[in-house]
Amino acid sequence: MKAEIIAVGTELLLGQIVNTNAQFLSQKLAGLGIDVYFQTVVGDNPERLQQAIEIGRSRADLLVFTGGLGPTQDDLTKDVLAGYLNRKLLIHEPSMAQIEQMFSSRGIHMVESNRRQALMIEGGEPLENTTGLAVGNGLSVDGTLYLLLPGPPREMKPMMDGAAEVWLRSVLGESEPLYSRLLKFAGIGESNLEAKLLDLIDGQVDPTIAPYAKEGEVAIRVSTKASSMLEADRKIDETVLKISERVGEFMYSQQDIPIEEAVIHLLRASGRKLASAESLSGGLLGELVTSVPGSSGEYVGGVITYTNHMKHQLLSIPLTQLEGEGAPGAISDTTAALMAERVRDICNADFGISLTGVAGPAESEGKPVGLVYMGLAERGKPTVVHTLNLSGGRNMIRLRAVKSAFYRLWLALQAR
Repeated sequence: MKAEIIAVGTELLLGQIVNTNAQFLSQKLAGLGIDVYFQTVVGDNPERLQQAIEIGRSRADLLVFTGGLGPTQDDLTKDVLAGYLNRKLLIHEPSMAQIEQMFSSRGIHMVESNRRQALMIEGGEPLENTTGLAVGNGLSVDGTLYLLLPGPPREMKPMMDGAAEVWLRSVLGESEPLYSRLLKFAGIGESNLEAKLLDLIDGQVDPTIAPYAKEGEVAIRVSTKASSMLEADRKIDETVLKISERVGEFMYSQQDIPIEEAVIHLLRASGRKLASAESLSGGLLGELVTSVPGSSGEYVGGVITYTNHMKHQLLSIPLTQLEGEGAPGAISDTTAALMAERVRDICNADFGISLTGVAGPAESEGKPVGLVYMGLAERGKPTVVHTLNLSGGRNMIRLRAVKSAFYRLWLALQAR
């Protein structure tokens, strides 16, 4: 069963609202064993909507519409689809009674256009709207299924979870749902990860393997259709084992969590604490780690020592280290080491992380854009400094530096 989602609404094309419905519906349909092959957005224009229907019908077995079921003249989905199918629009009397009762109970005059929300296409199945007024529709015509849902998510989601799912199951019969597991990686780029797994990806049949790049991280989704979660886990586990044998040192989670959350979990499990000293990242590391709920138990705090003056004042790094002829400078491995050690000791933490470097747009201290030194000072162990040569714009370099720091800390926590 191949599906296409057709979102109707000029406001979507103008970027006035985000099409969150497509994400929800794709996940929902996958759980019903229905593969979403296409997503289309079309404005409130009858000619273009009919074109979208014709194209969708040529390449999908199920067309799922969201939007265009309301009372105004630009709510055209039912009208256009009814015309395309050569079907009449009929009033669904229970929905009409619900609409009339709502207006009456509020003492509001009901204009004629509100009757449009009770229209359904001849031969279709009415789908109850428990949170709004527009009735949904489910139709099966000449081998193609049509599902019409309201646009507002607060109406669409309950209808999809309720009447629409019941209708789909009734017309589809038994089908195997799609199960997926997301593997998260850090410390490796998407192209390098794909190169190490290329033969597995090229030879995939079931389960399937799909890489995804996220900002500063990479993910692989392993998916399979199965009759039960137990069967799906067995099939997915076999593939995950093959992937782990190749790139296990970069795989920090089999859940969709960021690397900083994985670090917090490991710190919590080991009863240890983290502090940070940031220069080029300007507090981004602290922002990301404190976005993890409950991280106050593991993250003691940090300092933003953006200037040499603040490195000297807050971390007691000698000015002779930072400035003057022959000095290593603020952007150096020795300064990164001192920053990590000093913040660890000041905060009485088990780990100190530091970041200093050049995010751009111009060179600094004669050092190129993208050069970053990351210090990791673990209590009772020698301090380690990692040199990074990062690409991208200013904000991307900052983010990649922070994610790399979390990855190095994750490795250190794994080693114990």
